[in-house]
Amino acid sequence: MTHIHTETYGHGKPIVMVHGWGMHTGIWRPFAEALAKDYRVTCIDLPGHGRSGRMPAFDLEHLALVLLDAVDDEPACWLGWSLGATIALDIASRFPERADRLILLAGNPRFIRTHDAADSPEHWPGVSPRVLDAFSGQLAEDAQQTLLRFLALQVHGLPDTKALLKMLKMAIFECAPPDNTALQQGLKILKEADLRPALAAFNRPVSAILGGRDTLVPHAVGEHLHSLQPDLQLHLLEKAGHVPFLSHQDQLLKIISGFMESR
Repeated sequence: MTHIHTETYGHGKPIVMVHGWGMHTGIWRPFAEALAKDYRVTCIDLPGHGRSGRMPAFDLEHLALVLLDAVDDEPACWLGWSLGATIALDIASRFPERADRLILLAGNPRFIRTHDAADSPEHWPGVSPRVLDAFSGQLAEDAQQTLLRFLALQVHGLPDTKALLKMLKMAIFECAPPDNTALQQGLKILKEADLRPALAAFNRPVSAILGGRDTLVPHAVGEHLHSLQPDLQLHLLEKAGHVPFLSHQDQLLKIISGFMESR
């Protein structure tokens, strides 16, 4: 059985947090501790990341089972960031008895865009497939440098880019680099997964939080999310990028608290 590292803080309504591609729990520990003033927050290291063991089949089907086994059985709010949002959405949709609420933080049920023409009826906002292909190719040459490029992309264009990038680097280098196979398979999930039908069918409270300056998950996807899930609570942090838990912690805490206490 794969060892899954978790860290739990605070007391109250349970929130399970799933980090993004190439990261680990350390990336948002200060944010989790702040959130834990009002809730019981459990952070998970994905297999092959941080302090969790490797898993041969790093795919949505197996990830759900391994992560569910690592946390308490009671229903919780699953909060996923980036790749973690894809994983959390998959878990919530397939195991609704374990997820009473869902928060998609800088997440997209279809991570890559479809059709470049914005006026196409089949258009879906997302990142270019070429970006993920480039990361995939670079991983084989230098995984650490690839992760650094990915970090830089997450804070690109923000006024405090240097400070945020320093915080990201300090957090990510707390642990050894992620398993290369897990990184490649994580990119595969982002490139191939289409969980739009899952979001449309989900009948529990959902909140989507987007950054107006996010270069990976464009805020334009918000309108499309609403069309799939009319009751979805949509929040746009206009000056945030892909890491709002670092750049806009207070605003994010207020949004999450409002969602957790709503009926």
